[in-house]
Amino acid sequence: MGTESATGAADADDDRRNVSDTAGVLVLGACAAWSLITAGAHGGRPEGFLLAVLAVAAGYAAGRILGALLPFAAPTAGALAGLGLALAAPHATAGPQVVTPPGDTGAIAALLALSTGAACCAAWAARSPAQRLALRSAALGIAVVEAALGSTTGLVASAGVLLCSLAADRMRHRALALSGLALVAVLVTGTTWAVAGNVLPDGLGSYLEDQLGPHRVLLWRDALTLAHRDPALGAGPGRFGELSPTAAQSLLPDGKPHSAPLQLAAEQGVTGVALLAAVFCWVLYALWRTGRPTPVALTGGATLTALAVIASVGNALSFTAVTAGTGLLAGIATAHPLADEGGARTQT
Repeated sequence: MGTESATGAADADDDRRNVSDTAGVLVLGACAAWSLITAGAHGGRPEGFLLAVLAVAAGYAAGRILGALLPFAAPTAGALAGLGLALAAPHATAGPQVVTPPGDTGAIAALLALSTGAACCAAWAARSPAQRLALRSAALGIAVVEAALGSTTGLVASAGVLLCSLAADRMRHRALALSGLALVAVLVTGTTWAVAGNVLPDGLGSYLEDQLGPHRVLLWRDALTLAHRDPALGAGPGRFGELSPTAAQSLLPDGKPHSAPLQLAAEQGVTGVALLAAVFCWVLYALWRTGRPTPVALTGGATLTALAVIASVGNALSFTAVTAGTGLLAGIATAHPLADEGGARTQT
């Protein structure tokens, strides 16, 4: 009876993983196909978006493999790699940045948040208290690096991931926690949209615009204007820079509105935004159904939510290192280790 029960549990786990993997293939494939459709309708350059989709898919596959073979070593190495990439970036210099800054510095904040999440996942996979303490101390050190770089959003993101990871062991129902993380992402994205649409109360709207900077807000409003012109298909991938008056007047234009949801709305319409949300929901679903311990799943969810927040107000997803790292962390957090993990609960 015990053998039959174990076999049934293994079969159920395989079924869950097959469903989440199939959903991921369908969603990522739809993202790639839709970018080609919108490019065919209005022109544009879908190569950058296709590269981002490929990076997520490749990172996720690599994370699943490495997480199965090396559930402790893989996230540890990932945390070190992310930290190294962030510190080696040319714009990793200290300076006053109230929110995620444009360009490379937004990617640095995202990389450090991913490194924090990877270190916390490795801590939960560690077998000795000394290893856990060392990795959590490293995660705290990454947050200190964020503070030294002057990125308040990056500091809050890294600190939030660490705190959520520490609290994850007390969560009995991961579905409730993951739903809360999804709500955070929705609220931040909705606030971004409200600022772009200038529909917030005067006091709150003025405060947020002052914190974000007038240039960023003007870019967001240009993106919303383009989205209103063709809500079905958008203006075409990669065309925001040539159609945005604010981007054209910038001293150092990069052709981005510095908000992933607004960029997709402007360039790929409502369907593009829906597909971005579907990717996020797919990852949360995979974390809900994974057989990994609940603290690992919730740490992964908190990290990816922090990344979603950074991407809502910055340009992080335009960097291949960030998109590949996102897929890698998601893969590690949803992998099925060949050796049993006995250190944490696995409630759903």
